[in-house]
Amino acid sequence: MAEAQESPDFLTALASATPRKGAIIDDRPDGSVREISFAGLEARSNRIARALLAAGVRPHDRVAWCGPNSIDALVIIHAARKICVTPVAVNYRLTDEEAAFVLMDSDSVIAWIDAEYAQRFSAIAAGAPSLREIVVFDGPAAPGQRTAERFLAGRDESPPDLDTRGEKPVTMHYTSGTTGRPKGAVRGATGGRDQGEELPNMLDLIGYGPGDVYITTGPLYHSGPGEMATLSTMFGNTIIVQRRFDAEDWLRLVERYAVTIVYSAPTPIRRVVALPAEVKARYDRSSVKIGLAAAAPWTHALKLAYLDDFPEDSLWEIYGSTELGANTLLRPEDQRRKPGSCGQPIPGIEIALFAEDGHRISEPNTPGELFVRSPLLFDAYHKNESEFAQSERDGFHSVGDVAYVDDEGFYYICDRKSDMIISGGVNIYALEVESALEFHEGVAEAAVIGIPSDEWGEAVHAIIVPRPAWSADAEELEVFVRERLAGFKVPRSIEFRERLPHNGAGKILKRELRESFWEGRARRLV
Repeated sequence: MAEAQESPDFLTALASATPRKGAIIDDRPDGSVREISFAGLEARSNRIARALLAAGVRPHDRVAWCGPNSIDALVIIHAARKICVTPVAVNYRLTDEEAAFVLMDSDSVIAWIDAEYAQRFSAIAAGAPSLREIVVFDGPAAPGQRTAERFLAGRDESPPDLDTRGEKPVTMHYTSGTTGRPKGAVRGATGGRDQGEELPNMLDLIGYGPGDVYITTGPLYHSGPGEMATLSTMFGNTIIVQRRFDAEDWLRLVERYAVTIVYSAPTPIRRVVALPAEVKARYDRSSVKIGLAAAAPWTHALKLAYLDDFPEDSLWEIYGSTELGANTLLRPEDQRRKPGSCGQPIPGIEIALFAEDGHRISEPNTPGELFVRSPLLFDAYHKNESEFAQSERDGFHSVGDVAYVDDEGFYYICDRKSDMIISGGVNIYALEVESALEFHEGVAEAAVIGIPSDEWGEAVHAIIVPRPAWSADAEELEVFVRERLAGFKVPRSIEFRERLPHNGAGKILKRELRESFWEGRARRLV
């Protein structure tokens, strides 16, 4: 092996500067607490990296990992980075067939699996011919697998002596699959973009510092929470791991560890603010100085509910996606002033809006498809170059969101193109209707979809999760929305359900909601 890379990995530097500081704390509701220091995180990452090399893994090979949030779910990401191996998160909520597809499509050679899923992965692995070994952490392995202790036996704790100069770490996140089968979005493969500064600079702008404490609010297999955890470590923050989200236990952790940074999709925060007042009163939330609204649009009603429970100057919003990275930022002082906005472009990010006929929109308040040119942009869809090319226009890329910009340069996401409803030839943005519905005190959550209509092509249909104390009344809701929106946007039908389907990122699975309505039709929506 050649000599080590010229400058130390950031984790190596942190372990040297603050060896005893807590890097990750895994505090579970059963009272068990596991903590690893920066020195310990460095040592375990190095041992795993060395074990991967000994197993024949080389730079840019893929290593899959699967499991709920835990210390070792984060350690594998650091270990992979140190030897320029690509970690691939496998959503443990996928079906066996879907998980096997990710393993097979990614060509993963090693799987790093939480013991809770060891038995299940024995069957899944049969569909992944490139997979050479399954390594199991935090418990016993199934037959044919190895425990992490055996895999790491005899491995040194010093940084791996692999020369990675000229190599660039590659990330690959499988999209959440709200519109179809997941696709692996790859960053860093071409080496042509300098992606090193934009996100750290954005976090520095927001106010991140080495004394902050970050809590995982959502599964680490999703790109947002996972990348924010890595960036928090880069800043020297302590990370509080919640294995699976529970609203009241989350408040317990926020208070116990004086959490300062929260990054969340709308669903977890909606569950927190919906807790009874007497429950929320038990926990101090004043330590939170940065609350990042992300992953999917927060309705204005949800933002106001957050501001009732958390510090007024804490709320920021980031708009972005797995493929395009972070694109816009809405500051705390603009949350009430600019309802519905996702903010202004982050420095270094260019945004353009294009009409259906391909011309670039320059006038304000005119919706168009949002395209981004950014150093944070992904390089490709793994094994799907044609779809990557289809998302490009004049050097900009899109994930299909429709937006407009106001005369002050603030952007507003209208909807995902696939979620837009066309009724009688008129575009209706589901997000706008959902936002109006969620202002009703009896609505816990709303999803609006287009359903078949012989007269209009599509009709606006609302699916409501009511709050427990409200006697659900469709007519009352219709009157409520009619007072706030034009008549053609008012739902033509309303149904009530106990819950809505979500993916791990907290996004509502509208494809699943639409399926029964469009079954057997030559439908426009999928």
